Amino acid sequence: MTVHLRAALASLTLSALLLGCTSSGQDAGQGAERDSETESDRGSSEGEAGAAEEEGPVWNTEPASIAAMGDSITRGFDACALLADCPEASWATGTDSEVDSLARQLLGDDVAVAERSWNLAASGAVMADLPAQAADAVALEPELVTVLIGANDACATDVAQMTEVAEFRADFAAALGVIRAELPETGVYVASVPDLERLWSEGQGSTLARTIWRLANVCPSMLADADEQGAEATERRAEVSDRVRAYNEALAEVCARDALCRYDGGAVYDYAFTADHISDWDWFHPSRQGQSTLAALAYEQVTMDAVE
Repeated sequence: MTVHLRAALASLTLSALLLGCTSSGQDAGQGAERDSETESDRGSSEGEAGAAEEEGPVWNTEPASIAAMGDSITRGFDACALLADCPEASWATGTDSEVDSLARQLLGDDVAVAERSWNLAASGAVMADLPAQAADAVALEPELVTVLIGANDACATDVAQMTEVAEFRADFAAALGVIRAELPETGVYVASVPDLERLWSEGQGSTLARTIWRLANVCPSMLADADEQGAEATERRAEVSDRVRAYNEALAEVCARDALCRYDGGAVYDYAFTADHISDWDWFHPSRQGQSTLAALAYEQVTMDAVE
């Protein structure tokens, strides 16, 4: 009986050991699976976070405040009064309902426009003036900054006096750097420089336009001797046009390096404006209708979810 008991106890002990080993092995396997799942989940989360970081900052299609930089076009010069700024008719921050500025479309009523939009542009400004305007803009902490400048860089007394492309590019990059250093999440909308040769084409057949251009010395590099069709005048106008296109290429190149900078893709330059879009007073600056068109082009770009 003792032998049988010992045999039975030995059998039970072996079974228990075997059961324990099997149970322990299952727990270890399940633990390994849980650890694997945890690592997988962690890896997935880190991957998603990494993907979000790679996507970078997101363009704000509904900015709550706007600062406009640029030259006399953004100041609304000659849009509603002779030889005077008319900021209420500005495409960027104006309150004129006929113009329906970018600020009115984005911010709503005139009270909001007055409180949360600022026109920092200056008539006569060239690209070299933009970094200083940018410094003024960052102090206001706008959610959107608009830029329309460059016509005065091309509208020199003669082609030799036009701003060099390298200087133009460097000054624009400096201005963008000022904004980005202080306002990393602010969007920057950049309009292309208008087509000055089209301006000549629209007005050269008008005696009034030619007379105003001559007497007021308006953009002589392009508009001097407006009725002259000879080789020298044609070559001069072509040189100005080439410079404007080069300016726009510089704007596009610099803007492309900033995730929150949107160049209009040449929308302003390519727009087929007519005499109705030009001020009757100087046949150079945009009329109210011209300002309204600039506002519409800007609104389309600013509110677009993504650009190619």
